[in-house]
Amino acid sequence: MPIKTFEFSSVDGRRFVKPTDRWLNLRVDHNSTVTLISELGDRQASVDFRFTANYHASEAVVGLIQIEGNLLWEGDARALVKSWSAGGQMPPEVAQEIHTVIMSNCIPEAVILARELRLPPPVPIPQVNVPQQPAKPGKGRSPEIA
Repeated sequence: MPIKTFEFSSVDGRRFVKPTDRWLNLRVDHNSTVTLISELGDRQASVDFRFTANYHASEAVVGLIQIEGNLLWEGDARALVKSWSAGGQMPPEVAQEIHTVIMSNCIPEAVILARELRLPPPVPIPQVNVPQQPAKPGKGRSPEIA
């Protein structure tokens, strides 16, 4: 894996409504953005990033979580910086790897921060469906009805 170091430089979270308010149609959007790529040597590049989770309800902006940081990528740094400087693009396999590392490190941090801010976690909560066992009729007994 060419990612050598990963660190946060700032973590910011805000709730814009009272925690007791109820929201209709709450939507949580999250994304990662690479803000700067700079060459540190022939084989290393510094990648600055920003992770954002926006909480929107139909009637108001509910909250915002923003995390910024830096990671050290190892590979053909000169080619990466050249493609980034030319058009703000990275090769797809490099972009996938960098954004996967950003999301896998920032989502858990955002979940903890959301708990402290009393916001829903910025990930979908899995629905648990327990299959119901078919009711077996009792032997010679019926339910009590009052």
